[in-house]
Amino acid sequence: MIRTQSTEPCATAGAGRVRAPFVVAQLGARMHYAVPRILAAEGQLARLFTDICAVQGWPRLLKWLPNGVLPPGVRRLKGRIPRGVPHEQLTSFTGFGWEYVQKRRQARSAEQMTAAHLWAGARFNELVLRQGLGEARGVYTFNSAGLSVLESARQRGLRAVMEQTIAPTEVEARLMREEWTRHGQWGSGGFEENGLLREFGALEAAEWNAAQVIVCGSEFVREGIREAGGPWEKCVVVPYGVDCPPGRVRQKPRGPLRVLFVGTVGLRKGVPYLLAAAELFGADSCEFRLIGSIDVSADRLAGLPGHVQVLGSVPRAEMKRHWDWADVFVLPSLCEGSATVCYEALGAGLPVITTPNAGSVVRDGVDGFVVPVRDGNAIAGRLEKFMKHDGLLESMSKQALLRAQSFTVAKYGERLTEALLG
Repeated sequence: MIRTQSTEPCATAGAGRVRAPFVVAQLGARMHYAVPRILAAEGQLARLFTDICAVQGWPRLLKWLPNGVLPPGVRRLKGRIPRGVPHEQLTSFTGFGWEYVQKRRQARSAEQMTAAHLWAGARFNELVLRQGLGEARGVYTFNSAGLSVLESARQRGLRAVMEQTIAPTEVEARLMREEWTRHGQWGSGGFEENGLLREFGALEAAEWNAAQVIVCGSEFVREGIREAGGPWEKCVVVPYGVDCPPGRVRQKPRGPLRVLFVGTVGLRKGVPYLLAAAELFGADSCEFRLIGSIDVSADRLAGLPGHVQVLGSVPRAEMKRHWDWADVFVLPSLCEGSATVCYEALGAGLPVITTPNAGSVVRDGVDGFVVPVRDGNAIAGRLEKFMKHDGLLESMSKQALLRAQSFTVAKYGERLTEALLG
């Protein structure tokens, strides 16, 4: 249970004095609105501002329509429900949110997508400040969508907190340029052709300077801010938490080992290295299932062996059967914040094979394996361990379930409020 904190100012290590409650300015439904839900449960939420959700404006009518008649994107919108946030503390900008959706859909290049994000961040800040911060004593924003709100908060003497949800753009761009050198036109868009990255990175840096506290989901993110020359001393690492249906213990299968990947099928998630590992196995030993939006040219997925399925995006409500299908989860990502799918996989009882750059809480050799980035052979070697060693899959699956108990939303709430409120 999340404990209740006093609203009186209190100390937090290296960050001065905290005053609450907070206004949360959040684009999208990140982690099912975990931050505003946590603050609402603590009595520390003044208001949640967001772009579009399923409980205000015309999207609230979607609940009357069966999922079968709705396209996947609208089904996802139908699930944007900030549960636990009182209606009177919620303001959504539905028209703006829908315009943002359209701009993202119309983007035909990485640069156009970055332009859409920059436009949305600036416009969202304008809308929030037009509504006003009321009697709030602090703000909580997210990277690339909070600069003006943070600056306004500081001018008014309010607490200014931002969350860096992924490693800085400078770090991501370096890693992706390296990938493009390795893989050519493997992806559908390229960092080297994006002339707006410098502007985007400058926006991140300005937000770091405006914030008093920078919340990072992993040490990888904090080290990325240090690498980018940012104020890493403001950073506090707060691993996330997720709630999911109780998982089950996996045992060594009699047939092929079933390997699941969930995430964007593209370069940043390390998919070329997962496919390289898959090529080392036959259909009699491993089956691979990749779920997520496709960020790769069609010809690169042509000719995949029959034991590799690429399913595309799947609505979250339909994911349970895929978690149930799998024996092992693999996320060989090159750049993350702290990938929530790894938390979800642990909760499902799946041992996880991932990289240090995924920012996960997986313990190498205990509830999974942490392998170097860009190493398909290392992935294959760990998968082979599950096939060769009786009892390994079962023991790691049990450890995964135990590990997940420390990373529920309630436990995340305890860590987050401790960081914010002392």
